[in-house]
Amino acid sequence: MRNRIPTRSIAVVCSMALLASVAACGDNTASTTGAAPSTVAIDESVASLTGEYAGAGASSQQTAVEAWIEGFRSIAPKATVAYNPSGSGAGVSTFLTGSTAWAGSDKALSADEVEQSKGVCASGTAFDVPVYVSPIAVAFNLDGISTAGKHINMDAATIAGIFNGSIAKWNDEKIREQNAGLELPDLAITVVHRSDKSGTTQNFVSYLKDAAPDSWTYELSENWPNEVGQGAKGTSGVISTLKQANGTIGYADFSQVGSLGTVAVKVGDSYSPISAEAGSKVIADSKVNTTVDGDNRIVVDINHNTSANGAYPIVLVSYDIVCPAYKDANTAKFAKAWLTYVTGDEGQQVAQTAAGVAPLPADLASKVKASIDQIKVD
Repeated sequence: MRNRIPTRSIAVVCSMALLASVAACGDNTASTTGAAPSTVAIDESVASLTGEYAGAGASSQQTAVEAWIEGFRSIAPKATVAYNPSGSGAGVSTFLTGSTAWAGSDKALSADEVEQSKGVCASGTAFDVPVYVSPIAVAFNLDGISTAGKHINMDAATIAGIFNGSIAKWNDEKIREQNAGLELPDLAITVVHRSDKSGTTQNFVSYLKDAAPDSWTYELSENWPNEVGQGAKGTSGVISTLKQANGTIGYADFSQVGSLGTVAVKVGDSYSPISAEAGSKVIADSKVNTTVDGDNRIVVDINHNTSANGAYPIVLVSYDIVCPAYKDANTAKFAKAWLTYVTGDEGQQVAQTAAGVAPLPADLASKVKASIDQIKVD
């Protein structure tokens, strides 16, 4: 598996003012130490931007955001930016109180959240735009298999059976028949899931609901829907728990999986190993939802039942959420500059290098730019 550690150094520069608005900012404010100069043309009004700007939300975005913060400093060196990877649900809630300039989320806004945003935005309603596409790994820790860098093949019904508790042993016939020649142990499966409100959870169970409806009968939610296994907070919590014991399995953004084993998912008559490129093939076979409430929103309907050759169907589209107009002029200027950088060519390359995610397809990126252009900075 390729190295996913960001190539640029990340330093802790979390000011007290930011701590007041976003608790536990942690290690996600980058310094200019070792930062490569940006190749983005610098707008003088952005270059002179000052102030402290906080975001919060999806922990899956953490690696990419750390790299974006460092890159953004080359464009706006006088601005201080911090991000709290508190989880998609917590991040959106914080944004809707007016405490942060933007939210990161692995799910699109609900109609109710769009309505609530009227109290935060100076005019109009908040909107969400994709900032990257990333596969969700079904990751496992199994001696002799994950330690040897091997995949395990599973179809949607088998994955659903593990996470609903009906498949409880690693040598269950349903797993063995899809993995001829692979020696699977007579060992209990320990499921690890998110304990917090999570867009990654919603994207994962959305796949199960679409691709294995007979095996996954729970309602769609950001909260884990059953009592199977054990919970862990945030992407890093899931990864840490998986690494602690033999026989564990869970789901997490691919950017943080590291050396854990991953499931190759059945698509059509073959099994697709996880990769950023395989995940992007699903998005290319998906459509933008034109029926969502609110203006300027770019929401992708993921085709979980894709039959595209080489596609990996369990993906998340990670969004940034902003207002079309802010009560503070500098915050508006920041939000527009931030999103322009993040979704532009350089920002997408930075995220790909740091987190291994797939850049936005060109046609989707052009729609995103049109939405960002609607942010009022006067």
